[in-house]
This record gives sequence, C-alpha cells and structure tokens, in this order.
Amino acid sequence: MCSASIMLLTQVSAESANQFGELVADPITNELLHYTEKPETFVSDLINCGVYVFTPGIFGAIRDVSTHREDRANIRRVSSFEALQSATRMMSTTVVKLVFHRTLPTDFVRLDQDILSPLAGKKQLYTYETLDFWEQIKTPGMSLKCSSLYLAQFRLTSPHLLARGEGTKSATVIGDVYVHPSAKIHPTAKIGPDVSISANVRIAAGVRLINCIILDDVDIKENAVVMHAIVGWKSSIGKWSRVQAEGNFNAKLGITILGEAVTVEDEVVVTNSIVLPNKTLNVSVQEEIIL
Repeated sequence: MCSASIMLLTQVSAESANQFGELVADPITNELLHYTEKPETFVSDLINCGVYVFTPGIFGAIRDVSTHREDRANIRRVSSFEALQSATRMMSTTVVKLVFHRTLPTDFVRLDQDILSPLAGKKQLYTYETLDFWEQIKTPGMSLKCSSLYLAQFRLTSPHLLARGEGTKSATVIGDVYVHPSAKIHPTAKIGPDVSISANVRIAAGVRLINCIILDDVDIKENAVVMHAIVGWKSSIGKWSRVQAEGNFNAKLGITILGEAVTVEDEVVVTNSIVLPNKTLNVSVQEEIIL
C-alpha cells in the first residue's frame, strides 16, 4: 500500500497547463482522481509541482512495476523464441519479417506513468495545493527567474534582508537586491533590480549589475557590466568588460553562465554563452559554449 502519500499542486492558466502533468482531484477529500502527463487535450488547470511526500509503501509500488515489467519481458522472450522457430521452419518456402518489440529495462521506473497514474483514484495518493509562488527549473535561465521570485518574496515577508542604497555612502540599489554582509561594494556601483550577491564578493567603482546571481569570492572590476547572468565562485571580470545575455529564461543560451574560477579579462564581451570552470577569456564570444 502507498496510502497517505501527497503530491504538491498549483493552478496555472489553461493555456499553459499542457506543458505540465495535469490532474483532477476530489475538491472535498483532495484525493488524486486522475493524472496525465502533458496531455494533448485540456484536462485541468491544476498541475503537478514535482514535490512529493511518499510513505515507505512507495518502494512496494516501485517493486511491483519492476516485477510486472520483468514478467512481460519474459513472456516476450518466449514468444520471440517461438516465432523464430516457426520462421526457421518456413524459411524454405517464404521470407518472414520478424519484429522484436523494444521494452524498457526492468529496473527503469517512470514516476508519472508507472506510479502516479496507476495510483490515481485508489485512495492512495492525495494532493496539497500551494498558493505561494512556484516555477519549474528546466533551463539554466529559470534559476534567475526563481531568484527574482525569492527576492520578491523577501520584500513581502523579510524586507530587512534586502539592500538599500542611494549612491552616497553605499551603492545605488534599484528594486529587489540581496547583498551578503561580507561583500564589499563601491558606492558608485549601481545594482538591481533582481540581483543576489554572495559572500566575499568585491565590486569596484562604476560597476552595473542587473538581474544576476554573483556567487562567493567573485571579483568584478571597474566599470564592468553583468546583466542576465550567473557568475560562478572565484571568478573575475575585468575592467570595462560585459557579461550579458538577452534574458530569455526558456532558451538554452538565454542567459550567460560563468563556471567556477573563470577569468574574463579587460574589455571583453561575453554574450549568451556558457563558460565551463577554470577558463580565461581574452577575446569576446557570443552564443558559444566554451569547453
């Protein structure tokens, strides 16, 4: 049994629902009645958030799926062997085309098709609807969008966590910005909106930061610009350089990402690119993955 397991759901627009797993739940008991992954026709504007609380009984359900698949595979092997014997006997008179069905490995379990859908309507899986913000992370760019959502949440629930500054004794801050207390930022820098700055970051004079995540120990030098980007730990961005992107969160190269310990030298422009760790860029790049 897998009773009292729970899945998190949220409500989205009917137009976007088919991008997710759609479900129908009992409005009184919250029991999951029907579940289908990315249906071609509209089922519901309630979708699966991908967050679950399973009881230990889930392991029994997984075992049952594997056992059932192994039994079916054994039956197919017998059928294929019998077909091969029959074909061998017929080879002298005709040509026989054999089709062997491709089966999934017995140790491969699909959560949506093998677990969630079969449990629907059996009083074993229930739902909990969240009214807070939710977003799926399927591309690197979605990390920036989720960071913006958290910063907006801080504004409502923990405004003391957000930075303030008017450009005199501290940097100019626009919109929602988080700055770790250990970061050192020049008063002439301009930061925001939607910027998160981690521990021991050093930001020099004239720097402009927009919609970005700056991880620990990053050094951003004079008059550099970082926009729609994630800058990895211990990276360095030189004077008058730009690390930027269009900010298309759903695109593979919709943001720019610098891996750990990447050095962007002075006056270099990095646009819509992903740079793996421990690289040094001394020329400008655009829409590239630097391995």
